[in-house]
Amino acid sequence: MGHEIDLSSFTIRCDLISETIENKKVDGIEVEKSNHNDIKVERIYVQPEKSAILNKKSGLYTTIFFDDVTDYENRKKLIKVVTNELKRILIKKNILGKNVLVVGLGNDSSTPDALGPKTIKDIIVTRHLFNLKEVDVEEGFSNVSAFSPGVYATTGIESFDAIKGLVDRIHPDYIIAIDALASSSVENINRIIQITDSGIEPGSGIGNNRKEISSKSLAIPVIAIGIPTVVDAVTIVNDTISFLIKKISYNIMNIDNPKNKLINPNNFNYLDINYSLDKEERKKYLGLLGELKEHEMKELLQEVLTPIGYNFMVTPKEIDFLIEKLSIVLSKSINNVLHDNLKNNKQ
Repeated sequence: MGHEIDLSSFTIRCDLISETIENKKVDGIEVEKSNHNDIKVERIYVQPEKSAILNKKSGLYTTIFFDDVTDYENRKKLIKVVTNELKRILIKKNILGKNVLVVGLGNDSSTPDALGPKTIKDIIVTRHLFNLKEVDVEEGFSNVSAFSPGVYATTGIESFDAIKGLVDRIHPDYIIAIDALASSSVENINRIIQITDSGIEPGSGIGNNRKEISSKSLAIPVIAIGIPTVVDAVTIVNDTISFLIKKISYNIMNIDNPKNKLINPNNFNYLDINYSLDKEERKKYLGLLGELKEHEMKELLQEVLTPIGYNFMVTPKEIDFLIEKLSIVLSKSINNVLHDNLKNNKQ
């Protein structure tokens, strides 16, 4: 474009380690991959020397990729995978079975941000039973307390300060924190669960940076569980341009194929095609915009939308239903891990 774009005052929203690595294309990051009934799992350990490059805290990041959480059978499979991955992390940290404080971050009055508070409502709390001397808690149940601190704008209290006060008072051995995240890809919205032992910065995905909730700040392990529920307008426009290029590519490949005349173009998924437009074709169909690389396109869109306040945060129209199902997945998975004797067949 003939000039440098200054993005120092703009926030690039990306909470997910999988997207960060893909966008930055950093070498030397080892990814352990597995597949469980069409649910993909990636485990990544960010070394301290890679932390600054990725702008992510060092630690273990487990990313679970899934498709349809609204389907009953899919949800059962997902709960099993999340249960196993969370248990794996707690065992690795040697904290499974110890006293835990489960924290639901977010705003229960804003549906896309209500994942944490919604999940908390279904956590099986047992701390009060452990504190009652006349009650014998059956072996296999953990000492669990739960808390939703609300958000700074409605309480006037930083989430960190509220949590720190509880930690100093009830002395849990570790924290599980649940929060909604922001994605840098429309394809990942409500389709990824990220579990990490590096902690979390509430609100960072939408530019509202608050005090971090981590082992460093609280002096106890913090396991953060997040699901992307929002995406910004820059990402939507950028992804739409990418989809447009794929659609044009598909049309060019199949324009003379008589079989394709029988296919309704509104129902055909063209995203999996391998062919894309070359440099000259991009310029032919998109003009000067076609000459921009992907990151340059996104930077341009940031420069256009952010200063005028139109880089809105967007969520799917069925978010109420999705948050309900996603909170079920997280609450059941956490309960399964914390309470070995829990017999819960209703998923």
